[in-house]
Amino acid sequence: MKRFPTGHATHPQWRMAVALVLAQLRAQMVQPAYAQAPTLGLLYITDHYADAAQELLDLLSAELPDVTDWSGTVGVGVCASNAEYFDEPALSVMLLDLPCDHYRVFSGVAPLPRGGAGAFRAHTALVHADGHTPDVAGLIAEMAARTGSGYVFGGLSASRGRNVQFAVGGSGNLAGQGAAGGVFDGGLSGVAFGAGVQLLSRVTQGCQPVGPTHRITAAKDNVVLQLDGEPALDVLLHTLDVSLDGDPQLAVQRVRTTLAGLMDADGAPEGRTGHFGTDTRVRHIIGLDGARHGVALADMVEPGMRLAFCQRNVAAARADLMRICAEIREELAPDEVDVLARPAGAEAPQDAAAGPAGRHIAGALYVSCSGRGGPHFGGPGAELQIVRHALGDVPLVGFFAGGEIAHQHLYGYTGVLTVFCTG
Repeated sequence: MKRFPTGHATHPQWRMAVALVLAQLRAQMVQPAYAQAPTLGLLYITDHYADAAQELLDLLSAELPDVTDWSGTVGVGVCASNAEYFDEPALSVMLLDLPCDHYRVFSGVAPLPRGGAGAFRAHTALVHADGHTPDVAGLIAEMAARTGSGYVFGGLSASRGRNVQFAVGGSGNLAGQGAAGGVFDGGLSGVAFGAGVQLLSRVTQGCQPVGPTHRITAAKDNVVLQLDGEPALDVLLHTLDVSLDGDPQLAVQRVRTTLAGLMDADGAPEGRTGHFGTDTRVRHIIGLDGARHGVALADMVEPGMRLAFCQRNVAAARADLMRICAEIREELAPDEVDVLARPAGAEAPQDAAAGPAGRHIAGALYVSCSGRGGPHFGGPGAELQIVRHALGDVPLVGFFAGGEIAHQHLYGYTGVLTVFCTG
């Protein structure tokens, strides 16, 4: 498997941005190291181009006729290797060179069947979803159940306009979608991959606990009533060292900057000391119930689940992103010296992702929370620079989402890094 061609650009006129991307793709496709006849395209646009989504897709499809399958969505930002375009008109494209019988594009009108379709069996899936879809978390879990591994990855579209998704299969339309042009609103879409497509995927957290992990002992719908047998509101205020009686304005301000990390009853209590594990889903605190001394969250909760109050933390986010990159490198090349130990200022080698036996990254997909991005990491593009420094100059696309998908869950304030590898 050769490197996947990528292209990215920003321009006030979407046609000019597409022309710039096409020039990059074509320049790479004539190089021996890159795939010359890819058939699957991943397309991510910022919401500035959302109203022109159909025309944009039609132009790309016409200019790249050999690319018969497309998938993607819209974000408030898109990213590429070492670059991000946040809150500006831009698109990012990657062309995957995979055997046609190793993947299937799906959408709401052409869903992925349970047990596979014909000889194809889904092992993993890239999922794009509209966060306004009812019970989207349940639909994501149901989609994971349709795969052999139970693992899906991706994110929720994020837009101040249309929450468009791209889904085109075969000769231009997915079976079952009729005359639809491949641009959809609502529901789920994406690409299912067979077991022959080798993936490595990791979740990086952007929040750090500010207190111990508690067990939810009483709850009603989305309101946590008791933690370890104590009123949940009292536990929250004690954790933040504030009081509604002393300085209510300070208390409210501290609560507004606090989130809740939820863990299933049978999950690990936490990851490394002082850090969340990948089973933690961060949710907003949306209200305080003074009558019942409860804490209302932006998710349903049940007794037995665990909870830790947390806050966004730049240092923890940087360290955890470096950790998952190091884990991917170690799995690709366990005998190599960790790239993160390279002296400061030293450039990563061009083929930094290659393993000792030639196993390397053909392409990567990064989905990050729209609340993260470069400024959260210290400057424009800083988040992607960390990934590039760790993995090398590998082809990469992605978008800044309204929620991140990994395993069978919907996350928040996280990044999901997935690499396609050979070997």
